[in-house]
Amino acid sequence: MSLKIIVIGNINGELREVFTKLAKLHVKQNFSFAIVVGDLFGDGTSEQELEEISALLHGSISVPLPTYFTLGQRELPARVVEKIEADDEVCSNLYFLGKRGTLKTAEGVRLVALGGKIEAEGAKSNKYHPTYTEQDARALYGAHTADILITNQWPKGVCTGSKVDVPGEAPEEVQCLADLCATLKPRYHLAPSPNFFYEREPFFHMPTEDAPDSKPITRFISLASKASSQKWIYAFNLDPKAPVPFTVPVGATASPFTVPQKRKAALPSQRDSYRFSYDYNSNPRPRKKARGPPPGPESCFFCLSNPNIATHLIASIGNECYLTTAKGPLPTSDTFPALGFPSHILIIPFTHTPTLNMITDREARLSVYNEMQRYRSALHSMVSSVSNSSLGSVTWEISRGNGIHIHWQFLPAPVDLIESGLVDAAFKVEAENLQYPKFDKSASPADPSAEPGDFFRVRIWRPTSTSSENQDKSEEKEKGSEVGTGEEKELLLPLTPDFRFDLQFGRRVMAKLMQLDDRINWKDTAQPQDEEERDAEAFKEKFKPFDFSLEE
Repeated sequence: MSLKIIVIGNINGELREVFTKLAKLHVKQNFSFAIVVGDLFGDGTSEQELEEISALLHGSISVPLPTYFTLGQRELPARVVEKIEADDEVCSNLYFLGKRGTLKTAEGVRLVALGGKIEAEGAKSNKYHPTYTEQDARALYGAHTADILITNQWPKGVCTGSKVDVPGEAPEEVQCLADLCATLKPRYHLAPSPNFFYEREPFFHMPTEDAPDSKPITRFISLASKASSQKWIYAFNLDPKAPVPFTVPVGATASPFTVPQKRKAALPSQRDSYRFSYDYNSNPRPRKKARGPPPGPESCFFCLSNPNIATHLIASIGNECYLTTAKGPLPTSDTFPALGFPSHILIIPFTHTPTLNMITDREARLSVYNEMQRYRSALHSMVSSVSNSSLGSVTWEISRGNGIHIHWQFLPAPVDLIESGLVDAAFKVEAENLQYPKFDKSASPADPSAEPGDFFRVRIWRPTSTSSENQDKSEEKEKGSEVGTGEEKELLLPLTPDFRFDLQFGRRVMAKLMQLDDRINWKDTAQPQDEEERDAEAFKEKFKPFDFSLEE
């Protein structure tokens, strides 16, 4: 069914007049929802604007239909931020999509938003600050598709191949937005302009191997500000269930963008989405029913193409893999006082494979393995530096041909437990208690990315340099390189495809060792999303000096 949608340009704080006009239009047209591009609020300095914000928050200004907005050029007023933090909405019918967010409306329309202005990687920011990075843009690739893409800036090259003249000086154009549009292929791409209205001819995206006959169409529309004399309201019809067209409309051009070949990313969470976990089957006993085929990338919990992945947990995105804080972490924010956050981290390759040795191209396999190791080295550097060398780490992995998506779990561990031999002893004793095969010392194959067979592997690392040495070296080394040196011990538990192995074995051992027995099951330690976001941001801030992806 076709829906009527209305879009409004920069409002800049003229709330009462705009929502009154919107109410009159809604009575006549019965819109499904509204979208505001650019700045909904002004700079918050005038007395009139402050009064209108108060009236909006107290219900004296009514929003007549569901209305969605993101960030423009300005920060949100402090009172608005407080209201969003408390109630997840500004007022009835007015919803903040986030600086970087996605939402599927009640009508089934998928919105993807990236607000604010581009800034350099590593600059300090928060979710209400009107800036974004290329990493933020890449993190939205996992949405896979979008009905409507909303940005505050124009994609670079959008006018290429167009016969429609821009009626003024075009706003700043950004390459990562062009890449995002090329990846998502939205039906509509909406953005604001300072003082003019611009509607480009529709452009079609080239068919793909998966859909060789379809030609997705995008319409780019940029609305003027309310304060200008140009068109600042636009309405259109959209059927979210309409199939992708096989023919190109008259007047359409080829897409001015090319699909980026590197770096993939993820979709921000929704309240009902499945967030990162690694507990595919918390019960190690076999099911009575035969297992179906393993999930593909679209439904895999670790694939960035899964539309239900939570990017608020993602901490860093490299070329071959990414870091995410764990859902339901084993430690708490108080477990390691020197860190102040759980720091239970997952290192996950982009490639959807149950084991690394199933990546048949040796060069590709080594590239994935080396970057995973590089991330682990960077985590070692962070943990050692921040804790004054009082913390080491334990990293474990489950590599099985009948698995789903290989990943490594990284956990800080007190150095005294490691040096006393209690960590490796704990793994061996637990395996013996469960009548598992015995651990072997991991060999050193010529190609460490191609370890044969099924196995559980644990790597136990401790720093060997002093904190003063770390400090001196941290000033000399580039990001992502080691700060100080360390010693590592590897243990390998060989498995067979039909062996009943507890997927929570590594977590269970570490929980008992650190006296966190009540936190063995990640579902028992799940956090509210605001706590997850707070811990993820705290980790990213500490990891930033060691994050090599920020320099690439």
